[in-house]
Amino acid sequence: MAEFWLISAPGEKTCQQTWDRMNAATTHANNLSTNNKFTIPDLKVGTLDVLVGLSDELGKLDSFVESVVKKVAHYMADVLEDSRDKVLENLLANGIDLVTYVTRFQWDMAKYPIKQSPKNISEIISKQVTQIDNDLKARASAYNNIKGNLQSLERKNAGSLLTRSLADLVKKEDFVLDSEYLTTLLVVVPKTGYADWEKSYETLSEMVVPRSSTLLFEDQDSGLFNVTLFQKAIDDFRLKARENKFIVRDFQYNEDELKADKEEMTRLSSDKKKQFGPLVRWLKVNFSETFIAWIHIKALRVFTESVLRYGLPVNFQAMLLQPNKKNTKKLREALHELYKHLDSSGVIIDAPMDIPGLNLSQQEYYPYVYYKIDCSLIDFK
Repeated sequence: MAEFWLISAPGEKTCQQTWDRMNAATTHANNLSTNNKFTIPDLKVGTLDVLVGLSDELGKLDSFVESVVKKVAHYMADVLEDSRDKVLENLLANGIDLVTYVTRFQWDMAKYPIKQSPKNISEIISKQVTQIDNDLKARASAYNNIKGNLQSLERKNAGSLLTRSLADLVKKEDFVLDSEYLTTLLVVVPKTGYADWEKSYETLSEMVVPRSSTLLFEDQDSGLFNVTLFQKAIDDFRLKARENKFIVRDFQYNEDELKADKEEMTRLSSDKKKQFGPLVRWLKVNFSETFIAWIHIKALRVFTESVLRYGLPVNFQAMLLQPNKKNTKKLREALHELYKHLDSSGVIIDAPMDIPGLNLSQQEYYPYVYYKIDCSLIDFK
């Protein structure tokens, strides 16, 4: 992905001359940036007071919409399990990649009619993105709930024999069931202790049924054995087994419960699959919507700030620069040299700075209008 600098400068004799001068200073010979015109339609200006208030509101709205864009992008990555290719395939704006959309930006007259004032357009965007944000929270909560419950069941069926569920490792015939006196225990024995177990389990306690132990399952470290004994000997057997580093697991064979657990896992897995497709489609559509809204907010900010800075009649050229990463400092210096005469405050500033008393609704102040657009929305480390 890429970072862009969205700037504007006042039109000279023509806006084309403004563009040509900037382009010549940054691309020809010194290769500081790749540049595109950024076309903003003739928006309604309104009064100065309205523009000053709107400038502040747009700054807050810009931050909010950007946060929603990133939330949708990150959740897409979560749902697709961080598969880089699939994530980027789905993070599109109007069906094209983000860099192409930004560099070929065209105002969407159908969504944001310019007969409306910039304030009304910003309110349309705010309502639209707030709704998407609320919908995302609801959809993510429902999907995460299913995913979390499924992962919890899967964790129960994984890991060490000392902690994992044993339900899927045993069968009905491994147990003595429905006996008034006898019971079957499940014991975890370290692999290094198999011989000791075979020699000693019948004598660990009284009332152990001879030759009643079988290896039912083993993992890398341990084996799971069953052993049958009289119920009254359970506590004593458990204690003696622990002294010999054999661990008796708490387990009651209950066919109905085992069946219910398996059915629950099947249901959750099915629900997750059913929700996956529609959720990805929703994320794809609404990522596009929020990203498009965000770039329109940037356009509104450039328009508002340019009118406040450069005055009326409206006469400025908006330009989109993609800095060459190695030359960002030189690019900033070239722009400063071009536009330092625009600084009407009497103070020349060529670095990001917060200027008290200047109502500019942005933290980074340069003699020209400047906003950053960072299309690198997800860190794929």
